[in-house]
Amino acid sequence: MTSLREQDPAIFDAIQNERRRQLTTLELIASENFVSDPVLEALGSVMTNKYAEGLPRKRYYGGCEFVDVAEDLARDRVKQLFGAEHANVQAHSGASANMAAYLAVSKPGDTLLGMSLAHGGHLTHGHPVSYTGQLWKSVQYGVRPEDGRIDYEQLGALAREHRPRIIVAGASAYPRVIDFARFAAVAQEVGASLVVDMAHIAGLVAAGLHPSPVPHADLVTSTTHKTLRGPRGGFVLARAALLEKLDKSVFPGLQGGPLMHVIAAKAVCFGEALTPGFQSYQRRVVENAQALAQRLLDRGIELVSGGTDNHLMLLDLRKRGLTGKIAEEALHRARITVNKNAVPDDPQKPWVTSGVRIGTPALTTRGFGVAEMQVIGDCIARVLDKPDDTALAAAVEQDVLELCSGFPLFSWEPVKRPGVEG
Repeated sequence: MTSLREQDPAIFDAIQNERRRQLTTLELIASENFVSDPVLEALGSVMTNKYAEGLPRKRYYGGCEFVDVAEDLARDRVKQLFGAEHANVQAHSGASANMAAYLAVSKPGDTLLGMSLAHGGHLTHGHPVSYTGQLWKSVQYGVRPEDGRIDYEQLGALAREHRPRIIVAGASAYPRVIDFARFAAVAQEVGASLVVDMAHIAGLVAAGLHPSPVPHADLVTSTTHKTLRGPRGGFVLARAALLEKLDKSVFPGLQGGPLMHVIAAKAVCFGEALTPGFQSYQRRVVENAQALAQRLLDRGIELVSGGTDNHLMLLDLRKRGLTGKIAEEALHRARITVNKNAVPDDPQKPWVTSGVRIGTPALTTRGFGVAEMQVIGDCIARVLDKPDDTALAAAVEQDVLELCSGFPLFSWEPVKRPGVEG
């Protein structure tokens, strides 16, 4: 068989360069993680060859007896993991999972009350550039200006004024615990369905480190590739009463054949999340986040809400006269990977921003601990103190390379020392 290196050297080189980048950078994007070898093996398996429209034992194609096994395992494991009555694991992404959930309990033109993107929500929570803001009448709640916490009083007032068909809870850049019971009470008061997007905190919920939305929500959506440490994809949990509506919303409503290699990898991910080791990992994620947040605070860097309860933190750079774009680029030169992110009431454009979002799941997977978080916090502060200083960036880069060299990432290949070709 012809190898990839021989058949398509350009793609081979791109993959090799990405591998080197992952080995030699500090990955601090809160929505990224590193999957296990078994997850990678399932993703690269022959399951990718199989068309399997429909559900296990209700397919529109023959020859599905073995992919049915994989999908049943994925559904059963994720239900056990979160204590859910029903699960659909076919969503290609978190965005499509959200769309399926919305369509299961509403129709286009209904009112959707979601968290503002500028205050920590997600595009699919009703932002006007998203299909959710175009197909639904969108109303947005946010956080309190004085402390960066969700404004539950505003949430209730908007719900009573607009009587939404859906209330969406969950966030993509919110560092504090979310009170799902309070969301449920508001939804019940106005007769709305509660949809919770737990994509970012799913791993913490699975480990019992964040309150679960499952007892409170009609539908719970998530991705599998953030704190759950699985393949890129989505899933939806539902009450039994919504089983049929949800499944039809996914297929044939939104998509055709499911990605069976990804579903197999999801099953592996859920199986890993059911182990005691996964709970220990999630505890380390939170410990690392809190240690890093405290170090940044000690170095004079302002954090939205003053810290974190979960896996991420949001740096507010306005008082430093920096934009998120400048900070992201400066840190990138020092091999520290982050993403620019809006802060509440951000005066900058979305492609510039005044903040940076940082998370600890990926580095925790790699084995970094609290001691390393102190060093990383100092590295970040040094760069942000002098973002235009190229000599400083080069010095920090060497510190990062040395730090990375002690933490292997891929089990089949040890980390090479800085400067050694790998």
